Amino acid sequence: MERLCASLSYQFRDTELLRRALRHCSAGKDNNERLEFLGDAVLGMIVSELLFQHYPAAPEGELSRLRAALVQQSTLAELARGLALGQYLSLGQGELKSGGANRDSILADAFEALISALYLDGGYEACATRVRQWFLPLLARKGPWSNSKDPKTRLQEYMQARKLPLPHYSIREIAGRDHSQRFHVDCQVTLLREPVTGSGQSRKEAEQKAARLALTQLGADDD
Repeated sequence: MERLCASLSYQFRDTELLRRALRHCSAGKDNNERLEFLGDAVLGMIVSELLFQHYPAAPEGELSRLRAALVQQSTLAELARGLALGQYLSLGQGELKSGGANRDSILADAFEALISALYLDGGYEACATRVRQWFLPLLARKGPWSNSKDPKTRLQEYMQARKLPLPHYSIREIAGRDHSQRFHVDCQVTLLREPVTGSGQSRKEAEQKAARLALTQLGADDD
């Protein structure tokens, strides 16, 4: 446990909490299933906050896609392997014999339970600090989240790379009353004959949707 605490740069006050986080259900009743349940929610909150700050112009749908990609089982298992969690797990004999210590599902569950243990033992900020340290490097590399720049940024970079004029956005219409307005925004791109139109509950959302449509028409949606 001391070696694991050193790799976490965190000293648990309640070491039994840490042991429970690493105890698989196959090892007995006092296992990590409840901690995994809480850890899933805590991780989702911290990653959501991280993405909200990291991508200030991204619409809700894009943020949800990014979060799903970052907290998927394979990603959590990879992070767990980076901490060598497998060697600290308490497993039943059947799981030990079948290689459970290196199974993605078991590692991902243990990682979520570890998040929960950090949160319960040290509070939100102690937990969030370590989650940021683990997840920020992922945003800088290729992966399911690598095409994570918002559509307006991607469209602008697409045009800049070709030394063409930047896209121009203009409001076509604002429909509805003040409390339920819907914005319709045109995006004019020199490579397209006609402007494309996006709509949303805010001007920003409408511009993002228009930019995505433009990227699709340009065949650059995966650039």
